[in-house]
Amino acid sequence: MKINFQMMALAALVLTASACSSKSESEATTAQATQTEKPKVKLAKVSVRPVDQVAEYTATVKADVVNKIAPSTPVRIKKILVEVGDQVKTGQKLVEMDDVNSTSLKYDLDHMETEFKRIDELYKVGGVSKSDWENMRTNLDKLRRSYANMIENTQLVSPINGIVTARNYDNGDLYSGANPVLVVEQISPVKLMVNVSENNFPKVKKGDKVSVKLDVYGDEEFAGAVDLIYPTIDAATRTFPVEVKVANANQRIRPGMFARVIMNFGTADHVVVPDMAVVKQAGSGDRYVYVYENGKVSYNKVQLGRRMDTEYELLSGVDNNSQVVIAGQKALLNGMEVTVEK
Repeated sequence: MKINFQMMALAALVLTASACSSKSESEATTAQATQTEKPKVKLAKVSVRPVDQVAEYTATVKADVVNKIAPSTPVRIKKILVEVGDQVKTGQKLVEMDDVNSTSLKYDLDHMETEFKRIDELYKVGGVSKSDWENMRTNLDKLRRSYANMIENTQLVSPINGIVTARNYDNGDLYSGANPVLVVEQISPVKLMVNVSENNFPKVKKGDKVSVKLDVYGDEEFAGAVDLIYPTIDAATRTFPVEVKVANANQRIRPGMFARVIMNFGTADHVVVPDMAVVKQAGSGDRYVYVYENGKVSYNKVQLGRRMDTEYELLSGVDNNSQVVIAGQKALLNGMEVTVEK
């Protein structure tokens, strides 16, 4: 059997050429795939701009003044003259208490007044000693004060302009001292107490204007002002109490309502980025932004300030005039090369 060495050599040459060709094509395909594997991202250029330093605090509305209407001693209630929800004026009579004791005391006072006049005339002509005259006057003064106190506890009046917010007894009940007969609250103005962070302590001044929103009235804003700044800071919370007052002339705001107090501490120049650029790190509360430079992205930890619609104020982490990634972050790693989509 003759072997055709020429044919075998030719076949080997063909196979070698074919293998080389396949290898070249594979390497080219791999190189092309490597080039197209760069994640595609969209960028936004960000810059520093003035940002209102606004802080929002929650609070519960309180009456400016709360008065508990009650006598100083247990006594039977003769008649309550007002109801819950009634508007009352300063000095208005609210409750009549039993006046039996006051009638008796008035009789004793009138009798002592007459007796003192007689003693006083005798003292002027030397018919009574000075010590007797002084003792008589002292006893009369005591009785006058006792009667005035009893009258005050018999006719209970309002010390303020306000609204009756509680009634704890009915006509004929014996006042026991457990609860006041009535509660009157002054709700023009109302006050709100908020706890402001230690960093803002030097910025808050008495008289500063604030805005107040109440959940019941949606986005409607009410004008208020800082009325009182407490001088000490809570070491545990690093906050200090600030009392805000709202005029509430139309009395639409009522004690117990949930409120949000918005305070403006001026402006500060900070980088502002689209909210789509901010990435939350899984398993923590940290926030990051991918910053693009020279074909690569860096994973920058940022400190957020205010959220403003679709933007965030950054307190740190991104430089002025940087380019940040706003789409495609899921496929990114720190230091990765990327392709920018227009």
